Amino acid sequence: MGLACISSLSEGNQLKGMLMGVLGLFIATVGSDPISGEIRFAFGSDNLVAGIALMPVVVGVFPLAEVFFRIYELKTNKEVTPIKCTQIRFPGLKEWKGRIQGLIRSSLIGVGLGTLPGTGATAATFIAYTVGRRSSKNGNRFGQGEPDGLIAAESSNNAVTGGALIPTLALGIPGEPVAALMLATLTLHGITPGVRLMADHPEVVYSAFINLILANLLLIPAAILTVKCFGYLIKLSAPVLLGLVVVCSLVGVYLPRGNVFDIPVALAIGICAFSLRIGGFPITPLIIGYVLGPELEYRLGQAAVYKGDMSVIQYIGTSPIAMVLFSVALIFLLIPIIRSLSQTIKEKKQNRFFNNPKIEEE
Repeated sequence: MGLACISSLSEGNQLKGMLMGVLGLFIATVGSDPISGEIRFAFGSDNLVAGIALMPVVVGVFPLAEVFFRIYELKTNKEVTPIKCTQIRFPGLKEWKGRIQGLIRSSLIGVGLGTLPGTGATAATFIAYTVGRRSSKNGNRFGQGEPDGLIAAESSNNAVTGGALIPTLALGIPGEPVAALMLATLTLHGITPGVRLMADHPEVVYSAFINLILANLLLIPAAILTVKCFGYLIKLSAPVLLGLVVVCSLVGVYLPRGNVFDIPVALAIGICAFSLRIGGFPITPLIIGYVLGPELEYRLGQAAVYKGDMSVIQYIGTSPIAMVLFSVALIFLLIPIIRSLSQTIKEKKQNRFFNNPKIEEE
């Protein structure tokens, strides 16, 4: 279903969007096969045996590609409108009109995907963003600071943490990397997460809930204190600001694994993403394909091993849950195509109406 959302993110050019999704799936295949352990596309490099990490891909696709695009704008003398960021203005009740539904929908998506082990916040964010773009009346303004897009992405991103606590505390299965760290911490202190946690250590469970609520509330004063600092940073000259972004991005790439090889990988991906952006290719489908690719490959391989061959696809019709999920995925794929066809038909009818000689004479 998440991969099917690529079609909605690529309205106007489904072919380019699908190609970017396939490119993301290809990047995800670098390294060892999750079922057989066979090494693929490593080209003799030990650094690629474990695959390409998420951080170099995300940093290359977003901040580094944006820096390269900004340099391109400066070199081509394109006029750039500076962002004014000096204070936080909370939206009024009128501005929330029609947006509460999007907030609830995206939060439910985040909670639902957070309960699935290994999915994480990245997939939830992009899926909620895609659904929000398709359902919002301002979907064409997504990516330009549209509040509906911010609500969709951030509400689902924050909701994942609450959803991930369900399998972490109740079953001992981490729903995301942060939950895995929490699981390890509890284990070090002699607390075993699982079905007995609520009965044996209720104070731990309630403390986790209270801390999560407080963390969300403290985001507001933290933002008020820091937004002015970011406002001053934005006013720096372009070379200094872009240099700071590049340095901070590359440091962020290096720290998670401490692998210097991730730095040139992030730079190479950033250059490729910038070139694709110049060519009119949507970048977000690449991330969706990369994030969901390993899970898709692992589950498909697992099912193939269980059934003995790839004929597992024929069993979809025997599972009501699988039929529902595939039906929803098919709807995601077809809606943008139907919209595009209906728009084309409408434009043709309008052209025939205005080009009719009798109407012109009247």
